[in-house]
Amino acid sequence: MSDLSYPAWCQAIGSRESAPEPLFSEWLRESGEPDWTEVVTHPFAVAMARGEADMRRYLVQDFQFVDVFTALLGAAVATADTFEARVPYGRFLGQIVTDTERSYFHRALSALGATEAELTDPPLEPVTAAFRDLMHEARLSGEYAPIVAVLCVAEWCYLGWADRAEAPLPVNFLYREWIELHRGPEFTAWVGFLRGELDRLGPALDETGQARVRDFFQRAVALERRFFDMAADVE
Repeated sequence: MSDLSYPAWCQAIGSRESAPEPLFSEWLRESGEPDWTEVVTHPFAVAMARGEADMRRYLVQDFQFVDVFTALLGAAVATADTFEARVPYGRFLGQIVTDTERSYFHRALSALGATEAELTDPPLEPVTAAFRDLMHEARLSGEYAPIVAVLCVAEWCYLGWADRAEAPLPVNFLYREWIELHRGPEFTAWVGFLRGELDRLGPALDETGQARVRDFFQRAVALERRFFDMAADVE
């Protein structure tokens, strides 16, 4: 994990031959190592790509994020600094979270034999509770950049592991649709938007503000790794 401030990181990047333009989102991603790489290459993600993962515990717990994630998207709409930034959140909220993804959860959990209690009020795993608390913390901060940071982790690292799944995808919809929900042109564009917002906002923050965004980002990445560890029963 890099402890360099963003200005120091930019200076280090600029001193390298053929270095790419320093992007704030890339600084954040690098600061999340090694957890980031452990998420996108996690054995549980590999097992999903092969159609071999035990999905019940994972999806029961993941479903408990839908409400708080929806609230976080709403907070992004409320705190975004431009109309153009608000629109993609509203579109994603309406088309994906409340329609496509919610439909998947209900069909998948029904196929897995989950009870009504498991859908509405299951015992939360410690990592699930911690991640929900982080989403609440970001939302209640009323600060746009930390909100985007947590949203970006949740979506970008999922794109990272889903993009690694090789064809042919599993026939079983439990795996195939979950992978397809988290990759492809539309989802890639959505992640690109979130990264672009961080790249737009981050350089204008002072170092204290940049460090605050990094803190939210790093904690979110660590929780993503712990969540996969929980699903794989290695926590």
